[in-house]
Formats: sequence, structure tokens, C-alpha cells
Amino acid sequence: MRILVVGATGHVGSAAAEALRKKHEVVGVSRSTDPGVDLLDPASIVRLFERLGRFDAVVSAFGSAPFKAVTELGPEDYAAAFEGKVMSQLNLLRLGLDHVADGGSFTLTTGILAREPIPTGSAAAMANGAVESFVMSAAGEMPRGIRLNAVSPTVLASAPGYHDAFPGFEPVSDERVGQAFVRSVEGIASGRVYELD
Repeated sequence: MRILVVGATGHVGSAAAEALRKKHEVVGVSRSTDPGVDLLDPASIVRLFERLGRFDAVVSAFGSAPFKAVTELGPEDYAAAFEGKVMSQLNLLRLGLDHVADGGSFTLTTGILAREPIPTGSAAAMANGAVESFVMSAAGEMPRGIRLNAVSPTVLASAPGYHDAFPGFEPVSDERVGQAFVRSVEGIASGRVYELD
């Protein structure tokens, strides 16, 4: 299969790309690659697909959200979380749909904060939950046999800079994260959230 991995230079994206590369042709892109893409800019997504053509699967390992105490979060913070984690990935799906082969798939990325709270994580939790709810609902409406899933990892062992923000959480290996993306891409399920707790 020919697979597009967006966010391939980040921790989650590189784990996904590494695992999928063992059996597939992987095209990894991010803001810093050439060609690059900025999921916050719909025109950038259009240009990417026009340049790279069709894929059998698209993986999004993109997302950003502010981390602040709930008493400090303002409307602009919630909007940033929604834009950075939800709309960015939904725009990739919306604008990339015609560039994915019949029977192909999209895999989005959420995170453990949809289910487990941490201090300052409520905006990210809101965004992760929105993506997961969308995946479960929209999967049944995908055209041409295209499947839609999400992978929801906990903090990665290879990202120790984040460990203190997740007190008591057991970090997950890159290999386990990568295999969840393999399961989503190579499997037959749709509307699933693959949780890595």
C-alpha cells in the first residue's frame, strides 16, 4: 500500500511511519518536510494532495492544544484546542477523501486524555473526545468502502520530556504505538478507537 503519514517527524508519527514502512510505501510529511503540510491551513492540504496524488491510506499524527489550569482557560484556548486537534484532522479527512483509493482508510490520532485526567489537560481532553466521537459516528457514512479509525496512545516512553505531566502513567513503547496504526491500516474494522493505556 501507499500510505501518507502526516506528522511523521513527531513522536507518534515517527512510530507509525516506522511500523508501517516494514510492509508498505510510506510518504511521511510534516510542517518541516518538503513537500510539507500545515493542517491548520486547508489550502496547504489541497496543495499536498495535488502534488502527491492518491494513497491507499492516510494517517494523521497531528494535534496541538494548550495546557492550562481550567480556571485559566479562555475562549481562545478552547478554540485553539479545537482547531489544533479536531478541525486540523477533519480538514485532512475532508480534503483528502477524494485522494484515497476505494476500500482505503484514514486513521486519526487522539490521546489518553479523552479518558484519563491530568492537571491542565482539560482542553486537550475536550479535543480528544471530540475526535473519538466523530470517528465512531462518521465511520458508517464513509464513501467507497473507506474505513475510519483513531489511535489513542498514552505518553510515549521515547518522549521523557512529557513524563512529569503524566504522573503515575506507564509510558508506552514506540513499537506498541506503531502496531496500533498497523492494526488500523491493515485491519478491516471501522469506527474503532485503538486505546493504548
